[in-house]
Amino acid sequence: MREPDIDFTDSPLPYVNLLGLRATSDIDLVVIHCTELPDLAAAREYGERIHYPQSGTGNSGHFYIDRDGSISRWVPENRIAHHVRGLNAHSIGIELVNTGRFPHWLDSDHQAMDEAYPPVQIEALITLLEDLQARIPSISQIAGHEDLDTEEVEASDDPMRRVRRKRDPGPLFPWTRVLAGSPLLRLDGALPD
Repeated sequence: MREPDIDFTDSPLPYVNLLGLRATSDIDLVVIHCTELPDLAAAREYGERIHYPQSGTGNSGHFYIDRDGSISRWVPENRIAHHVRGLNAHSIGIELVNTGRFPHWLDSDHQAMDEAYPPVQIEALITLLEDLQARIPSISQIAGHEDLDTEEVEASDDPMRRVRRKRDPGPLFPWTRVLAGSPLLRLDGALPD
């Protein structure tokens, strides 16, 4: 795999060497997420938490794109990050800083995701997608987290109501713009925007 052609800050998570290794040729999917947290610092604090004591690792994406378009890599592409159930071994997770449903993620009355993605953030995402596909030609598809994790769970405010466990990147994510500017295809079965 050749060196990246884009500028990003390498900020490996403290447990990055405990994450499983993989051949980059096994990667065929990019999953788009939003942090559903107020800022990059809160996302970093969450990403550093140990959620899996047996392995000493936590949940995070590979790349994080802040609202100003700056890109950070927290997990190298040849490591398996924990970002989407059942598909981590062959996917790359990209997190966009966006409040999403913060701080009431599962409250049935707070399911709106109304923060728009700044154009500079989306342009940085498209640049990153182009770079990833050029360096890892096996990557051919893209999906939103909401396309892949459709589980409904009990609402935090009312056990009789159900809400989607994951809704990111959400209804304001500009799929049309991203797909027009990216070499990747939306995963078969993913919902149109």
